[in-house]
Amino acid sequence: MTSPLERFYSVIPAGGIGSRLWPLSRADAPKFLHDLTGSGSTLLRATWDRLAPLSGEQRIMVVTGRAHRAAVESQLPALTDPNVVLESDPRDSTAAIGLAAAILMKREPDVIVGSFAADHVIRGDRLFRAAVTQAIATADAGYITAIGIQPTEPAIGFGYIHCGEALDISGADSALLVDSFVEKPNLATAKKYVSGGAHLWNAGMFISRADVLLEELAKNRPELHAGLMELASVWDDPALRGPAVDRIWPNLEKIAIDYSIAEPAALAGRLAVVPGHFDWDDVGDFASLAKLNSGGRKTDLAILGESARILSDASSGIVVSQTSRVISLIGVKDIVVVDTPDALLVTTSANAQRVKSVVDALKLSGRDDVL
Repeated sequence: MTSPLERFYSVIPAGGIGSRLWPLSRADAPKFLHDLTGSGSTLLRATWDRLAPLSGEQRIMVVTGRAHRAAVESQLPALTDPNVVLESDPRDSTAAIGLAAAILMKREPDVIVGSFAADHVIRGDRLFRAAVTQAIATADAGYITAIGIQPTEPAIGFGYIHCGEALDISGADSALLVDSFVEKPNLATAKKYVSGGAHLWNAGMFISRADVLLEELAKNRPELHAGLMELASVWDDPALRGPAVDRIWPNLEKIAIDYSIAEPAALAGRLAVVPGHFDWDDVGDFASLAKLNSGGRKTDLAILGESARILSDASSGIVVSQTSRVISLIGVKDIVVVDTPDALLVTTSANAQRVKSVVDALKLSGRDDVL
């Protein structure tokens, strides 16, 4: 019998545009294809490099949009063709992760899959690997397993995991049963969660035996499960795959895996969590990007852009420049300036989450040229 780690397969869903990072992140240049930390690696490449020591480069599957295939393969030269799953259009995380799990289970019935977002920033690779290794052992014991992050503030943009009793699982000393899985609370509730000490942030990482994950999906979303299983049954036959995708994919339900699998699994006592002690950031908006690039010092001005020409006097926040324009800031605090050749965004850190509403308004007005 091969060990759980040997049966492990990494899955990277790379489909989100990152609309709260507009106009830097666009449909043709989504968030995961940007270097947002100044490291020289895009977020996608950094995710690959983090996972390769765990599963091996030949056991990493990437689920992405057809339009991004060339860019993804350019970033990841070791990615093999059978491990590229292309979505004709985004159907949210359940379809992406569920299809990957179904394809891999058909190829390898006892496979353990782990899903890791392409656009998060993680620091502390040794601690990351330790948490994932424990999560794999927990998944092998039959649990759908999340990795949770100790909250550092009462953030309202994250889901929260309410931790329960410790689980007795060999190789997973930190594993806990999940009492409940709560999506994005209000500020008062988030403050209670953080002060109470029994909640972790949901970092969007799920590890499970593929058969357990798909069994839970079948209970909660039988039609979605049936569609994914039908797609997986013909996926490795190019002659049959195209017609099946054209027929089935547009009708699949759009739903996040948090709602379709994690929440009901928690209620059924089938969801576990392993606390992760590494630094994690989902870089969800320009406020978090500013914090990430200024070492958390609110008095600093973070500057991103190879040719940025910034003059600053007593100012803080973040400037992202993709032009040669001189940008001068005088006496402004917590400002966000994003200057691209065809669109300019000016807001504040406090309003950074509202950038998505600008994107929605542009869609409604038909301004697809800047999206």
